[in-house]
Amino acid sequence: MRIMAFSDLHMSRSQAQLLVKASAKADLVVAAGDFCNARSGLDLAMVMLSAIRCPVIAVPGNAESQQELEAVALPNMHVLHGSEITQKGAQFFGLGYAVPPPPFGEWSMNLSELEAKLMLSPCQRADVLISHSPPKGFGDVTSQGDSVGSQSVLQAIEEVKPKLALFGHVHDSWGYRGKIGHTVAANLGPVPSFFDLD
Repeated sequence: MRIMAFSDLHMSRSQAQLLVKASAKADLVVAAGDFCNARSGLDLAMVMLSAIRCPVIAVPGNAESQQELEAVALPNMHVLHGSEITQKGAQFFGLGYAVPPPPFGEWSMNLSELEAKLMLSPCQRADVLISHSPPKGFGDVTSQGDSVGSQSVLQAIEEVKPKLALFGHVHDSWGYRGKIGHTVAANLGPVPSFFDLD
């Protein structure tokens, strides 16, 4: 299965056009949150992505709530937040929101590390673990040099050992690729990234 993945669209029309075009080469699309800005414009972001024809698996970022995303989700989009789905023989688990809470203001959708750990606890196995926030120490470094990823997400990856861990959120680390054990970890950003899942 060929997966095209991205995060942090933030209502960029030009990036949405690139993503839609690239999705024609994918069997499935993963979207790791932050489609809009500060809880505004989510419906427009969905319109920008509406020409994607293959299945889309998405998690909410901290810029939109689970309920807001579910309300405007594309017909071919499955929203995961502390939940899982099997598509084309592969198992996906997703967790949205920012973990731990960033200092962005009341609009930001956040989880504490404990809340995230509880929501990740049903994940006993997964081929792909999708989170909006990075795991602690991997693709989570800000321009100030701070590591702001989630310990709970890291622990879930280490325990479940998915083939892929896909995330976004920390803009300064977009494009990061690394490994956590045998898991390929990627901070995606709003560009098409392709992964082949055996």
